[in-house]
Formats: sequence, C-alpha cells, structure tokens
Amino acid sequence: MYAALTFTIFIAHQSAISRYFHRLTDKTFSGIYHANAFDLAMMIPYFIVLMVLAMYGLHRYWLVYDYFQYSKNVPLPPPPVTNWPRVTVQLPIFNERYVIERLAEAVSRFDYPRELLDVQVLDDSTDETQEVARACVERHAAQGMPITYIHRTNREGYKAGALENGLQTANGEFVAIFDADFIPEPDFLRRTIPYFLNADGGENIGMVQTRWTYLNSDYSLLTNVETILLDGHFVVEHGARSRRGTFFNFNGTAGVWRRKVIDDAGGWQHDTLTEDTDLSYRAQLKGWKFLYLPQIECASELPVDMNGFKSQQARWAKGLMQTAKKILPKVFAADVPWHVKAEAFFHLTANISYPLMVLLSTMLLPVMIVRFQQGWLQMLLIDLPLFLASTCSISSFYLVAQKELRPKTWWRTFLYMPFVMATGIGISVRNTQAVIEAILGKKSEFARTPKFKIEGKKGTFAKKSYANKAGWMPYAEVLLGLYFSLTVVYAIANENYPTVPFLLLFVWGYLYTGFMSLGQTYFAHLRFGVNAPEMRPAASGAPGF
Repeated sequence: MYAALTFTIFIAHQSAISRYFHRLTDKTFSGIYHANAFDLAMMIPYFIVLMVLAMYGLHRYWLVYDYFQYSKNVPLPPPPVTNWPRVTVQLPIFNERYVIERLAEAVSRFDYPRELLDVQVLDDSTDETQEVARACVERHAAQGMPITYIHRTNREGYKAGALENGLQTANGEFVAIFDADFIPEPDFLRRTIPYFLNADGGENIGMVQTRWTYLNSDYSLLTNVETILLDGHFVVEHGARSRRGTFFNFNGTAGVWRRKVIDDAGGWQHDTLTEDTDLSYRAQLKGWKFLYLPQIECASELPVDMNGFKSQQARWAKGLMQTAKKILPKVFAADVPWHVKAEAFFHLTANISYPLMVLLSTMLLPVMIVRFQQGWLQMLLIDLPLFLASTCSISSFYLVAQKELRPKTWWRTFLYMPFVMATGIGISVRNTQAVIEAILGKKSEFARTPKFKIEGKKGTFAKKSYANKAGWMPYAEVLLGLYFSLTVVYAIANENYPTVPFLLLFVWGYLYTGFMSLGQTYFAHLRFGVNAPEMRPAASGAPGF
C-alpha cells in the first residue's frame, strides 16, 4: 500500500509539472490575444508604476557602486588638539521620564574639560518628566557638572524651537545634540571636535555625524529588522554620499555642529517634520562641508512596539517629502554638479515609492487576470528585469551594509531579508498617508517616538506610559493582507507559481504590521489599563525602508 501511495503521489506530481510546463510553452492563443481598452487601462499604469519603482531600485544599486568606487575618500585622522574650544551640549526632551537620567549620566562622563563644557537640558515636557529632569540636573550640577535646565511652557516649533531657544543662551563655538534615548561614549567630543580644528580644511566643516548603534537589536524580530534598515542608511547611504561628495543629512542626534553654520544657514526652522535634513541642505547649499565618521559610534534605543516604529517611519517619510518641496528648487538652481542635484532628488523623494507600492498592490490581481493568456517569454523579458531592479536592489543594499559591519556573521542577514522586505511593504499604507499629506501641504504635530529604557532582550513597554493606540490604519493593513491571500489562491489555482513567493511577501507584510499594531495596543490598553493616546510621527532624519 505504501508503495502504491508513493507511486500515485509521484504520478500526480509529475502531472502537475507537465501541465505547468505545457502552460508555459503552449502557443494555442499565440496571435489570437489582443489587448482591449480595459486591459490597457490596467497594464499601462501597472508598468509605469513598476518602472518608477525600478528607477529608485536602480538608484540603490548606484549607491552601492559609489560606496565602493569612492572607498578611498574617507577622512584621515586629525592632528592632536592643544587648545580645545567651548562646546554646548543640547539634550532636547519631551515626556521622556524613563531615559533622561540615563542620558544625563552618560553626558556627565564626558572626558572633556569641564570649564569648556555647557550642557543644556531642553525640556518641553508636560508630565512628571519635568520633576525627574529638574532633579537630575540639580544633582549633577551639585557635583560640579556645568548643566542647566531650560523648560518651555509652550511647544512652539517643537524640537526645532527648543534647539533654537537653547542657542539664545549657548556659549559654545560648537553644538553637540543628543536625543533622549542615546548614550554617547565619554570620549565622544574628544574624537569628533578635532576634525573641525584640522588645519587641512577643518575650517570649512560645518557638521560631523557619527554612526548609530543599538542597545536592543536582539529584543525581537521587529528590532532586528529595524537594525538592518538603519544600518543600510548609515553604512551605504551616508557612506556613498559622503565619499562621493554629494549632500547628506544630519540625523537629528549624535552629531556636532559648528554654531556659526547654524546661524549662517538660517537657524532651526520648523516648517517641515525633518528639521535636521532641512538645515543640513541649507547649510551645504551655503558651501559648508559635512563629515560622516562611521568609526565613531553612539548607542541608541530602537522602538520596540509596532505602532511606534510605524509612526517613526511615517514622520521621516512626511518630513523628507516636505523638505523636497522646500529645498529641491534651491538645489536645482544652485551652482553644484549635476550628480549632487541628482542624488538630492533621489534622497528627498525616495518615499514616493510608498504610494506607488500601495497602488501596485491593488493592481496586481486585475493585471494577473488580464495577462492570463500572455506569453511567458514576455514576462521573462519585461517583468523580470523590472522586478529585479525594483525589489532585489533592496536585498543587495542591506546585505552590503551587514557585510561591512559584520564580516563574519553577515550571511545570517539572508534569513531576515524576507522579513525586511515584508515589513517595508507592511508600513507602506501608513507612509502613503504621510507622503500624500506632505504633497497636499497638510500640517501635523511634531512628537517623538516614546522610549522605555529597554536594553538587550529584557524589559517590557506594556506596563509603561506613552503606549499608543493604533487607530484605523491596522484594519486597512489586515484587509490588504486578506486581499493578497485571495490573490495567492488565485495564482495557485491558475498554476501561476512564480508569482506566489512575491505575493506572499505582501500577505505577510500587511498581516504582520496590522495584527502586531492591533495586538500590542490590546495588551497595553486592556490587560494593563495603560492610557494609550494617539501617537504622531517621531523625531529623526534617517529615511527608513
């Protein structure tokens, strides 16, 4: 019986393969099928969207090329410093009672001359963070640390307004900025400031950005994905742009500015949600040079809840599109090389891929039906190159970053790549809303992503305040996931097997982000009774997926 059953399964399997091969090579409908108006109405937008996505995908390949082509264009170690300048350290916070003490403690360990240091805690908090931060400042001041507490009763300009307000009383020639969830090393200033003082061109340097590392990378699948996403930005994007000599951005934290540059570029402005990128481009258009120092690391805490991560990504997407509308006309009119203008365009408009991704999502099933009788050769010659350009570039981009950072264990990233791609698809709905709001000029409130002092694999955010509710967005994501589940069923029923792995990315991406958002909100709000206000996008300047 076992032999008979095995033989039956084998015959059925062979029959399925034969039918599929016959489908690929069958020429019954060759020369009969002619596209009608409905077919063209589906296929023309489909290929336009796919080609635009492919263009941005090819740009990722170009960044990888620049990264290696200009690998020798890295800053040389600066000479020793004899006369250290005065430095102002700004710590902008808003309702960060879990992490402000950790940040202040890290800054108190700076091995920089105390008489040349000026630390400002810029607190816009509206909760008990005020008492926590004020007590923390008083304790460190009593121990001899030159630290002051500045609290605003209004949040005009949000983070940009707090930074600008702090500059009114700042005495430093240079300004270092750290968000509440960062932990700079004691030698941070001694390693970054010398680049500004280098006799060989140091006077032209306006900003120095260091590379982020992460305290809780292994906390969950989500934080592992976030690590890969941000490493791609900090290794390949920043690396390629800085080596090639094109414009790149300050990431809002873990960097040092020359005070004169901030004033020369027009100061901090809050008409975009990425004030850091906005100021970066205005400064570089003034002729100031930026340095990226990946060898200097600054530890930070990643968002551990899906809603926080989605809000963070939405803020970056909206802010960069706002900055594109504001800055790109100035870049195109500036007397800078064409490759600088081209890179600025791709950098600031990259998030347009999210609305296109959602549009592509909704078109896949009808296009699959329309193209049912089209030849496999056409799909091989047209669809495959576009697919490789628009999607596989993502894998190469992030794999290169991991290989540069972790040469011995980078191959493990292959296991995470389906999750990275699926997560990028999953957050596309929220980011699409953000991009459309930016294009239409709709303003939104600036707020940070709450952090919960979670380090390593320990700790939880469920019992802590600042948890957020999901809103209606996760339901749309779940519906899209179910829609793609039906698309997978249709593809299998019609023996369109090559599309199934690609479609499963959409299923997993939308269902994962949707159910995680709903589930985390449920546990945080119902089981623990935590107040869960609506979260707005978070602060920083690094693009995401």
